[in-house]
Amino acid sequence: MLELQNVSRSVGGEKHIIDVSLTLDRGSLNVLLGPTLAGKTSLMRLMAGLDAPTSGRVVMDGKDVTGVPVRKRNVAMVYQQFINYPTLTVYENIASPMRIAGKSAAEIEAAVQKAAALMKLTPFLDRTPLNLSGGQQQRTALARALVKNAELVLLDEPLANLDYKLREELREELPKIFAETGAIFVYATTEPHEALLLGGRTATLSKGRVTQFGETPDVYRQPHDLLTARTFSDPPLNVMAFTKSGSRFTSPNGVVFEAAPSQAALPDGRYLGGIRPHHLTVETGDTTGTVFPAAISLTEVTGSETYIHAEVGEDRIIALVHGVRRHETGETIRLSFDPASLLVFDEAGNAVAAPARQAA
Repeated sequence: MLELQNVSRSVGGEKHIIDVSLTLDRGSLNVLLGPTLAGKTSLMRLMAGLDAPTSGRVVMDGKDVTGVPVRKRNVAMVYQQFINYPTLTVYENIASPMRIAGKSAAEIEAAVQKAAALMKLTPFLDRTPLNLSGGQQQRTALARALVKNAELVLLDEPLANLDYKLREELREELPKIFAETGAIFVYATTEPHEALLLGGRTATLSKGRVTQFGETPDVYRQPHDLLTARTFSDPPLNVMAFTKSGSRFTSPNGVVFEAAPSQAALPDGRYLGGIRPHHLTVETGDTTGTVFPAAISLTEVTGSETYIHAEVGEDRIIALVHGVRRHETGETIRLSFDPASLLVFDEAGNAVAAPARQAA
C-alpha cells in the first residue's frame, strides 16, 4: 500500500503540489487525470522518490520512505517519450533491470519472453530500438517496466505519442496486464476518455490539488464540485446559470425545464447547471426533453460525429451529436437535453444534485 499523507511541494516559492492525501492499494490501477500543469508528473515524482516533499509523508507498506531516493526504491517509470537503450537489442532492453538485479539466465529468459508476448514484441527481440516503430519502442519500455517486478509502476502519459489504433489496442490490454502483476499502477493522462476506458480509480487534479479520488465511474457521474466535473469533461462541460422556483428551473437565456426527481427537493435559489456535450441532441420533432433554440457559430465533422458550437443568449455551448450534420453559421437550430442528466451545483461550485445513475 502506498500512502501520501498531506504531501506538499514548493519550488522557489511556487506551489507545485498542495496538501495531497491518497491511499493506493496493491494490485490497483490508479489514474491521475488533469490538464497540462495540473501536477500529475510532480505527484508521480514524489511517489517515486525523484523529488522530496516540502511537507507531509510518503509511506510504502507502513514504512516511511519520504525522501528515500528512487535508486533505493523498487519503482518503474514509463514516460511518453520513447526511452530505451539505443545500442541494445529489444531483448536486452527488456532484460536490463533483471540483469542489474542479478537474476539467473533462466529467470531472465522466462520473464522476457512473457513480457514480449504480452506486448506483441516477440518477432522483434533481435532488433535495436532505432529499427522499431514508435509504438514498438514504447511497448519495449512498457515490457522493461513489467519484468522489473516493481512494487510501484508509474506511467506518465505513456500512449500520448502513439498512433490512434495502437493507443486503442494498448488501452484495452493494459488493464489486463496490470491485473496480473499485483503492483500498484499509477497512470497519468490528460484525457477523460482514456480514464474511463482504463477504469480503476481516478484522482482528478487541478493546480496541484487533488479535487476528488474514487472509483472512476463514480467520479465521472457524481463529481463533488464544478472543477472536478470540468476536469472530467471533454469536450468542455456546458455550464449555465439557473434559478429554481418551485419545481421549475429557468435560465436568463430562456431555457426552462421541470426539475427531475433528483433535483425536486432542492430549495429555491440560484444554481449552476452542467450539461455534457453528448447529452445534447438536435431536436427532430419527437423529442421528450427540454428544448431550446441555439444559433450556430461553427460545426466540425469528425468521422461519424459532429461538434456543434452554438450560442444560447450570452452562453456559448458545444453539442456532440451522432452522424454528419451540416449547418450554416448563424442558422438557428433547436437543441434538447434530459433534465435528469443535468449536474447541479450551488453558486460556489459545490455539487448539490447528481444526474440519474444510468446517464453516462
